[in-house]
Amino acid sequence: MGIAIDTFFLDPNAQGTLQARIQQMIAQGILAGRFRPGEKLPSTRALAQHLGVSRITVTLAYTELLANDYLDAKGRSGYYVSENAPEPLPQPALIPKADSVDWGRSIGQKYTGGVTPKKPQDWARYKYSFVYGQADPTLFDHANWRLCALQALGAKDFSALTSDYYDEDDPLLIEFLLRQTLPRRGILARPSEVLLTLGAQNALWLTAQVLLTQRRVAAIEDPCYHALRDILNQSRCHVVPVPVDAEGLPPEALPDETDVIFTTPSHQCPTTATMPLARRQALLKKARDMDALIVEDDYEFEMSFLGPPSPALKSLDQDGRVIYVGSFSKSVFPGLRLGYLVGHESFIREARALRASVLRHPPGLIQRTAAYFLSLGHYDAQIRKMGRVLSERRRVMEKAIHAHCLQVSGRGAHGGSSFWMQAPGLDSEALAQSLREDGVLIEPGRPFFGDPEQGAGHFRLAYSSIPAERIPEGIARIARAIAKTR
Repeated sequence: MGIAIDTFFLDPNAQGTLQARIQQMIAQGILAGRFRPGEKLPSTRALAQHLGVSRITVTLAYTELLANDYLDAKGRSGYYVSENAPEPLPQPALIPKADSVDWGRSIGQKYTGGVTPKKPQDWARYKYSFVYGQADPTLFDHANWRLCALQALGAKDFSALTSDYYDEDDPLLIEFLLRQTLPRRGILARPSEVLLTLGAQNALWLTAQVLLTQRRVAAIEDPCYHALRDILNQSRCHVVPVPVDAEGLPPEALPDETDVIFTTPSHQCPTTATMPLARRQALLKKARDMDALIVEDDYEFEMSFLGPPSPALKSLDQDGRVIYVGSFSKSVFPGLRLGYLVGHESFIREARALRASVLRHPPGLIQRTAAYFLSLGHYDAQIRKMGRVLSERRRVMEKAIHAHCLQVSGRGAHGGSSFWMQAPGLDSEALAQSLREDGVLIEPGRPFFGDPEQGAGHFRLAYSSIPAERIPEGIARIARAIAKTR
């Protein structure tokens, strides 16, 4: 690999001859670790022309570095950083600059300090990882995804790959959503009623920005998806947590002044409760009476392997007041970051304009690759495989939980990929920390609640990325850790 010639600059304040300064420049690059053993340097002619010096000056500098074992010469090939070059020196700690800017006053709005926890990036190294939402490489159809990506890179799709859609989306992907994905949820829509997003979280952010102001009231489930609470708090609207029960969000508990209702009826996050049909109809009636809008986050509807999924709230809506949020991030892989919004044309028009001003559109290559992956049937095959595997993991986990007398607070009626657990009287944060030292990862419950203390005795166990054979021992370690604290 060659070192880019643009990285070479002569320090105008350096002392010594041109030859010495060139030597120093290259030696410092090697000692700083920027130039690595085996990397090829520019030719003497090219570097001389770049630096505006004579070629003999560069040649003499290279010769001296060669003699000092900084460089190797390989026949007619050129000069390379020597494998025997001195090791890069330890970098001294940078001394912070004394900025004169008062950043505490200059920052107009803060986005730090939210409740969304950071999941460990090294989750895969834990033998018993019950962390939710991570990809299991054994379940992903990498071979066909790669073939779809290569197809998307072909000359036929060059415009789809390279064009700036501005505020539009890939027509192939939109067509698949309209003809295949949405009808499975009982939703019929037109292209003007659908917008692609960078995952469900981006869809929720766009929705909050378009619908909410400082004077409006948003009702959220309690507990709920913690990132949603952060999004709503950042919008500066009035946020009202509404406690959920075994059937999800109770419509009668919604404040009359509510403007927008955020709900997860298919798999309540994090309890996994499924809202029954009668309550869905009651929620729609309550929203109609209050003239409120509903934002339905339909995450994990594909993971309904215990029985058919309930109809989407959007499919029952006769007033056009439900905005539907979907995502491929859980069913394909989290890093895909591809979701979608379905709503009235007026709402989608504003969300589209906002998206265009922030990021224009999701990358064309990702959209076209996903369109091929879905339309060629690979997505459905992957969902069927995931359903079989997750069903078996769930069976093993239920058996282990029962054997160790652990308490399930929410198990989901149709499937999903997690259990909502409770251990009254325990601090799940402390439990999680002690389990980490034993190779086990769980998710403490505090971040999901409006009042974090209500989640102290709750935690989530996911089985989406842990093999079935490891589940019994992982549950046993959790049971032992809980017993030690009592």
